[in-house]
Parts: sequence; structure tokens; C-alpha cells
Amino acid sequence: MCTVSPRGTAVSRVRPRLELADIVRAHGDAYRRTHRLGSVQRRALHAIETCRTAALGGHRETCDRCGAVRITYNSCRNRHCPTCQTLTKERWLAARRADLLPIPYFHVVFTLPHDLNALAQGNPRVIYTLLFRAAADTLLTFGRDPRHLGGTIGITAMLHTWGQNLSQHLHLHCLVTGGALADARSQWIAGRSTFLFPVPALSTVFRAKYLAALQRAFDAGQLTFAGGTADLADRRTFTGFLGQLRAVDWIVYAKRPFAGPEAVLSYLGRYTHRVALSNNRLVDHRDGHVRFRWKDYADHDRVKILTLDTDEFLRRFLLHVVPRGFMRIRHFGLLANRARRETLTRCRVLLGQPPTEDAQPESVAVLMQRLTGVDLARCPACGEGRMQITAIVVAVPPPDPS
Repeated sequence: MCTVSPRGTAVSRVRPRLELADIVRAHGDAYRRTHRLGSVQRRALHAIETCRTAALGGHRETCDRCGAVRITYNSCRNRHCPTCQTLTKERWLAARRADLLPIPYFHVVFTLPHDLNALAQGNPRVIYTLLFRAAADTLLTFGRDPRHLGGTIGITAMLHTWGQNLSQHLHLHCLVTGGALADARSQWIAGRSTFLFPVPALSTVFRAKYLAALQRAFDAGQLTFAGGTADLADRRTFTGFLGQLRAVDWIVYAKRPFAGPEAVLSYLGRYTHRVALSNNRLVDHRDGHVRFRWKDYADHDRVKILTLDTDEFLRRFLLHVVPRGFMRIRHFGLLANRARRETLTRCRVLLGQPPTEDAQPESVAVLMQRLTGVDLARCPACGEGRMQITAIVVAVPPPDPS
């Protein structure tokens, strides 16, 4: 964004901190020439490096009082771009407020063994989809069991594929209702306030469901094998691979319930639209290396600095670009999209909660003022006038590398 006074002098602005886009602009072309990338990875790099630049066009604004001019360039809106997720996240959270019920909610995490990482790199859509299905089926099965709740629970599940150091760490964060709707829809069944389901049993059932689904995918020819996974194309070898996965414990983690709706929304804000690496974790980029902060959970959550050469940094980042059109946030049970409105209305009646209204979408200016306290429409030069759009800046994009 550039602002000038009527006489053409620049209005001061703070230089932004290091961004992922700076690294991609400096090394993206070289990386594309020397590495084999899928089209979705190429598009992600292209979007990030052109985000908020003249390549995407924008508009010119003029102050109605002092005549200062500001040119604002458009965002790429790519879901892997760390610069573009804040507004998307806030709008999504506003819509979710209407879905919250006056009940406890639990946070459950399902993690795939790292032995599946290589297979996931060649088959991300299949491996990720099976993770959603197996985790949701496991939770819904326990919810329907009369020994636990005996009804239908609600689940919002969010896929993360990374660890703090950008390594591959496939896991699903699930927000789960601490109660269920009885099958006859005549009763709300409240769960225990500090306990959802037994974690060891969840882990065992989750492992069984996932491996059974993976076997079916193999039988249906839905998996591809190449490079380090080529040997798994042999049925006997694949069966042995499944046996190895069956012999280890799978990690399922459950936390205590959240303390009220605002805590639930805070949780959702941290996990829903997060990308593999946010700009505020970047430290510096020089001499062919990138340094960024990461939290070492194995060392009492100490924050450390990791240094990677630029190629390895980009390789790790691109591991977490999901397939085109893949839904990274999904809803199940009470929150399934097909009947969510009707089902939640029934739940509120049973819980004695008044009906809620759908949130009205906020404009970008209103949303940014609420989040940052900055009025984007106020002139940054004189501080009194209002910025009015006076012209469209036509995009002049570079050739798309894809």
C-alpha cells in the first residue's frame, strides 16, 4: 500500500516485518526450476508472491479533505497465504457463534503415525479424507453408545498437517459437544462435565477404523505408489505394512472442557484458518537461510530458533499445501451441513435457549476497525478526511508459472 500527499510526497508508513511472500519472491523462481511441483503447489507459490502487489490490481483512494492519494492492492485470498487468513477466519468465527449451544465442549486430537507420511505425500486426498472419516466415525460411535451418551453428538474437525518445525505431522483437531441429542429428538442427553469418552478406547477404535478404510482404498485401487512407497504396491507388502501400523499405539488426546462459549471461539480462532507458518514466527532471511521460531513440545514448550536453508524451508512449507478444493474444516453429527439449522434449533428448544439470529457479514473496513482499532477509511495524511475510491488499478500479472 502506498500513500502520497497532493504534492506527490510520500506519507510515512511502517515497513512491514519479514513475510513469507518476501522469501517466495526471492527464491520462488529458482525453486520451481529445480524441483518437481504439483500444480496446486505452483499456484500457492504464485499467489503468495503476488499477494498485495500490482500483479493483482487494486484501487486508488483519494482523501475528500486534503487530496492525499493511496493505492491499495488486492489480496490473493489463497488459503495457504498467511497474510490473507485473518479476515477469512473472523468471518467464519462470526458465523459459528450462532452454532454454539449452552453446553460444555471438548477438544480431541487424532494423530496419524508418522509411518503414513510418505504415503500421504503421494495420496494426500485419500489419506486426509480417511482421517476425517475414521475420527468422526469413532466419536459418533462412542456418542451413540448408551454406556456413554446414547445419542448424536456434534463435531467440528480441522485438519493440520504440520508440526511446529514445519515437519509432517498429520492430525485432526476436533471440537466435540459435551452432550447428545437422543435419537427420538425428544431429549437432550447431558454428558459428564469433566469427561467425554475413554481415550485408550478411542485410540483403539480409531486405529481399527482407519486401517480398515485404508485396506478398502488399496483394494479399490485408490492409492498410488512411487519412490519410497513403490514396494507397497505389492499386496503382501502392503498387508505387512498395515500389520506394523496395527502393532503400535495411535495417539488420541482429549482435554478438559472449555470454560464457556468465548473460550470455544478462542480455540476455534487458533486452529481453524491457521497455515503451516505465520509471518510473525519468521525471524530473518539471509545468506540462503531462513530462521523462524518454533515451540519444542518435547522440551517443556520452550521457544527455539530453527535455521533451514531456503530450499529445505520451501520444501517443508509446500508439504502442507492441500489438494485443490479439499475441505480442511468439516462438520459431523448435529453440525452436519445438510440439517444443521433444523437440528440446532431443536437442541436449543430442549436446552431452553432462545433462538439465535444469523450473523450479518461485516465489511472489510468495519471488521478491521473491530480487530485493530484502525479506521481504514480515515485519511492517514491529515487524519480528518475520508478516503474515497476514485479509480481502479488494473492488474498487470506476470506469467502464471503453472
